[in-house]
Amino acid sequence: MNYYNENDSFAAQWLEELIKDGLIGAGEVDTRSIEDVEPNDLQDFKQCHFFAGIGGWAYAARLSGWGDDRPMWTGSPPCQPFSVAGDKKGFSDERHLWPVWFNLIRELRPSIIFGEQVSAAINEGWLDQVQADLESSDYACGAVIVPASGVGALHRRERLWFVVNSVSKGLEGHRQPERLSEKKRWQIEAGYSTETGVSQPWGSGVSVDCADGKFRTIPTEPALYPLADGIPNRMGVLRGAGNAIVPQVAAEIINLFI
Repeated sequence: MNYYNENDSFAAQWLEELIKDGLIGAGEVDTRSIEDVEPNDLQDFKQCHFFAGIGGWAYAARLSGWGDDRPMWTGSPPCQPFSVAGDKKGFSDERHLWPVWFNLIRELRPSIIFGEQVSAAINEGWLDQVQADLESSDYACGAVIVPASGVGALHRRERLWFVVNSVSKGLEGHRQPERLSEKKRWQIEAGYSTETGVSQPWGSGVSVDCADGKFRTIPTEPALYPLADGIPNRMGVLRGAGNAIVPQVAAEIINLFI
């Protein structure tokens, strides 16, 4: 049984439907704020997905082959305090909920945690705080920036991905993370998909590696459009998708520890 914490009612209903359809692991959806969650509430769950949104991390675990009953914690804390889409109040923003999540981590000592945040948070000192907190509590934390184009998506959506592991417990049941070859590292940074043979640079189009050895840029358009006039539930879909992670990228991060 998994635990999903999501206080947005629309996203919580979405999670319930995903569970019902068997797309993510069976579990309990808790619609309380994470600020109201106590350590005792989580004792019976092997997997805990915080700030669960529409189940991106749980779906990523499925994509990677991580079993539903295999322990893990995941979370994508609110990005608004550090995102250009928010007011950028930083640590003074009431939506800065890392300290709340960290209190649960410190109390229950999960062996491995996967997380995500907007890359802009690095410049605001968010990652520094996260790593300092974790290292003070016998955890090691590694982080990397990977865009959605790194798995062949035709958009940038650059995000900070981090993995946390207990130093004393070690990689229980996990293999050591792979060291990326220079070629693979370049492909990820360039947004190159080994499946499609397409590279997505930081522009508004996609660059195709042509037979003559040259790259040519083809304009692309988003699959979801910001205008929602007259379309039932479109605003909910936009809100859910806009706040969601790209599960295929998350699955690649998880794959490093399977």
